[in-house]
Amino acid sequence: EFPSGRQIIVVANDITFRAGSFGPREDAFFEAVTNLACERKLPLIYLAANSGARIGIADEVKSIFRVKWIDDSNPERGFDYVYLSEEDYGRISSSVIAHKTQLDSGEIRWVIDSVVGKEDGLGVENIHGSAAIASAYSRAYEETFTLTFVTGRTVGIGAYLARLGIRCIQREDQPIILTGYSALNKLLGREVYSSHMQLGGPKIMATNGIDHLTVRDDLEGVSNILRWLSYVPANIGGPLPITKPLDPIDRPVAYIPENTCDPRAAISGIDDSQGKWLGGMFDKDSFVETFGGWAKTVVTGRAKLGGIPVGVIAVETQTMMQLVPADPGQPDSHERSVPRAGQVWFPDSATKTAQAMLDFNREGLPLFILANWRGFSGGQRDLFEGILQAGSTIVENLRTYNQPAFVYIPKAAELRGGAWVVIDSKINPDRIECYAETTAKGNVLEPQGLIEIKFRSEELQECMGRLDPELINLKAQLQGAKHENGSLSDGESIQKSIEARKKQLLPLYTQIAIR
Repeated sequence: EFPSGRQIIVVANDITFRAGSFGPREDAFFEAVTNLACERKLPLIYLAANSGARIGIADEVKSIFRVKWIDDSNPERGFDYVYLSEEDYGRISSSVIAHKTQLDSGEIRWVIDSVVGKEDGLGVENIHGSAAIASAYSRAYEETFTLTFVTGRTVGIGAYLARLGIRCIQREDQPIILTGYSALNKLLGREVYSSHMQLGGPKIMATNGIDHLTVRDDLEGVSNILRWLSYVPANIGGPLPITKPLDPIDRPVAYIPENTCDPRAAISGIDDSQGKWLGGMFDKDSFVETFGGWAKTVVTGRAKLGGIPVGVIAVETQTMMQLVPADPGQPDSHERSVPRAGQVWFPDSATKTAQAMLDFNREGLPLFILANWRGFSGGQRDLFEGILQAGSTIVENLRTYNQPAFVYIPKAAELRGGAWVVIDSKINPDRIECYAETTAKGNVLEPQGLIEIKFRSEELQECMGRLDPELINLKAQLQGAKHENGSLSDGESIQKSIEARKKQLLPLYTQIAIR
């Protein structure tokens, strides 16, 4: 894409200096670098390996403070206060806030009320700086291209930066955490957690939408950064890096779904049973899937089409299992496997769809949606977990999409109801075009659901009475019996025959109604 090279900005923690922690100077530096990336519209790569905001201590006070015991001969009885001698106070008075007291013996002591410390960066000034870099990095996601590679543990503000920059690659053996496990155990009053990885390893972060990619080592991580940059303009907002495709654009799409559409095969192509490659919709070997471990009923990633970088959203047709880990902090918690039906938007997969749209739009990528949804899951738990909010975010992110967007309903696919609404071309008429393969289907509601509302049992029976010769004949007999004043038992017998016939025909006419 860039034979003569390109400019990027890289900022990294030095974990060998104060455990990579963020103090006021580190915060000011990080913020300046972030602002520079925004100003020049250059990609900003953050290599995270830190222990969060710096926790300082005033060593000059720690090494000389003294204790006033309640009983000098029996320290076990406790203490009254900590203090400095007059001589020591004279040397480090700026490091403490203290008040003067004089003993009967004439000795002057300075009772320590607060420790300030001589060094800037021991207390809340570090959190103050953390807020500044959180704001700067969040703004950078909107104004340029941000990508965080968690190459070492990242803690506290470091974890927030990984999220605020949105795009995140995590090394499999390095955690993203807010608080260390030993501090959490202390808080809980018992030994609950045994490692940082238990709290923020890929088993958690790759399944909750924080990680876009997970990698085994630094080499794989840097390779993925480089590959990601191949879809990103030299300066954000500039032209996309378009290459001459090795995969000719006039070749046919050889993958043709039979019963259900395999999303990855439709995107990338697949080898058939004889080992012959059946090309998909995009350039061969160009698709990079992201969010692979999260909300698996939707597939998202970047590909190239004729050498043009694009964003792709597709739909999994198979039922996928979502693993919900047990929380050791809750004794009654246990690991659960939750089945997620294919072709249905759940709160997590709808959120994933919306997030992918937001990322692609920020990166200036044309969007391709291979639509194959039956609708949104609308159960009580789904509504509680925010399915309405997630679906609305899809609309908002598509409404504000600034690149061409193509919605395509592939062969043997379907699009129904609310799922159609949120990606219809009316959402953003200047940007969205919609296409459908000739065998694709679309409805307001699925036929099985529609007949429950618009073709109910009574209407099915009317239909039987109009179309079934035997029922027509029985009804004529019943009318004849009434006119001829036949016996009551004859009429009841004919009515029973009519009811039995209707019951026999109901499954068949339900199928007719569905057709």
